[in-house]
Amino acid sequence: MNKNDTRYPQKQAACAQAYREPGAVRRWLMLVNGLRQPRQSRAYKEACIELQRLSAPVTALLLPALIVALLLAMTGDAARPADMITAFVLPDVDIDNTVLKPLTDNTERKQELDGEVSLDVPQTVVGAVDTPPAQTEFAQTEPLNAVLINRSPVTFTGLYGKNRSGDQRQILRDKFHGADQTEAAVMRALRWLKRQQQADGSWPRNKVAMTGLAVLTFLAHGEQPGASPEFGETVQRGIEYLLGVQNAKTGILPPGNYEHPIATYALCEAYGMTRNPNVKAAAEKALAPIIRGQHPTGGWTYHMNPGLDKESGRYRDDTSYMGWCVQALKTAKLAGLQVEGLDKAMKLAVSGFKRNAHPDGGFGYTGPGKGGLTGVGTLCLQLLGAASAPEAKKSMDLMSAWAPVFNPDDARKEDERRFAGGSAQYYFYYVTQCKFHEGGKVWEAWNADMQTRYVKAQRIEAGAVTDHEGQPCDIGWWENGDAHTDRPVMDTCLAALQLMVYYRSLQTTSVAAVKPEAEILAAAVETGDVPVHIENL
Repeated sequence: MNKNDTRYPQKQAACAQAYREPGAVRRWLMLVNGLRQPRQSRAYKEACIELQRLSAPVTALLLPALIVALLLAMTGDAARPADMITAFVLPDVDIDNTVLKPLTDNTERKQELDGEVSLDVPQTVVGAVDTPPAQTEFAQTEPLNAVLINRSPVTFTGLYGKNRSGDQRQILRDKFHGADQTEAAVMRALRWLKRQQQADGSWPRNKVAMTGLAVLTFLAHGEQPGASPEFGETVQRGIEYLLGVQNAKTGILPPGNYEHPIATYALCEAYGMTRNPNVKAAAEKALAPIIRGQHPTGGWTYHMNPGLDKESGRYRDDTSYMGWCVQALKTAKLAGLQVEGLDKAMKLAVSGFKRNAHPDGGFGYTGPGKGGLTGVGTLCLQLLGAASAPEAKKSMDLMSAWAPVFNPDDARKEDERRFAGGSAQYYFYYVTQCKFHEGGKVWEAWNADMQTRYVKAQRIEAGAVTDHEGQPCDIGWWENGDAHTDRPVMDTCLAALQLMVYYRSLQTTSVAAVKPEAEILAAAVETGDVPVHIENL
């Protein structure tokens, strides 16, 4: 909304009304009236969500009562003749001489019941993603309706947005040696990204991929769609854009190359934070082609094409492309999404990365190498429970001499220039996470260098925007020295995600992300790998 618009007060009041929690009477009226509306209407979908919300406590109360009533009916008076009298003879008991057992102390049990209960409640899809309009092959969404946070009387704990409040961010930032200057740089970047968002909710130029990255960046900061005061509308519109362009038949986010796994990663993360049924349906649809497109060797290539490469006659396992596929799968796993073949795909992916590992450490593009994609292969082995595999350990040693650089002028020695003129942030996005998971002195050295260089490299425009309270604020962005068409949105997202690594809680960043799942760990043991070590975190 434009602050200079004469209708701004009315728009602001309307927006506030849209996100105001309705009263009980209004909820019932919305429910009754909404169910009478057409199935594709926003009112009908909101009524379905409200019905889902109300059904949980009603079911919890009525079902036990019904069971008790049935048991009483089966064992009551109807089961015996009306004229039969049943007598119960009690034995003689000397009460005075009977030692009564003391009642069990229920203090501990009461404390357990008084606390917050964590429940894994299955969600019912009530949106339009599964039943798109017949006149189009794309899943259509309606404003606000598509990504409304699923309000529920059940309190969920352990969801991914839990640790992203302001206070929690500060605690984790201090724990992992963040700084006020890095948080200030992140806020400038978020405000810059907000200003770059297009009318349809996307970001330029590769709209699907850049929108996926931007959504991930806002979610990393704990910005909830429709709920966060300054960025809620921005992230909501971004998610709605992804839902709107997804092919309802195939689940593909077009055109289906890098765009698809990046956007799938964003949708899985969005579901983890919102538990929204429409987002869940879209994420599961998007995961299916990734799983189907995996090579028997464990890798992936462009457009998730599982066939043999015509030139080489072998499967083309593309480390760069594989990185986004694994991040999407890992996030889906931790979000609790149920897609056939998910566990198997994650097990098999370990072999895919090892095919591109160099004997002396490092990962190549479509074969062994020691270049910038080393961070991709190393992080993905960490995510797959194989951080202690020789391929990962040797790669960590190889990256020990690397430094986070933006431009050639920022390089302090000649050796640092190897990535400065290319897609430096694409490489370092992975390296930063690798170093974070490794922890200890490895992380401390990298982090100290990263903070200084990244904050210095940010381009700043002072007082360019106002926040949700009308206060003037700076904006900032990053731009590498090459001519990549997605500059500077890509660089800004990737740099900001690195500066949020302290508290980000994205699945590929959180400590939980590198805890091997039981199934994945079993596969890793079969191939000679050992569990990842995270004690230093």
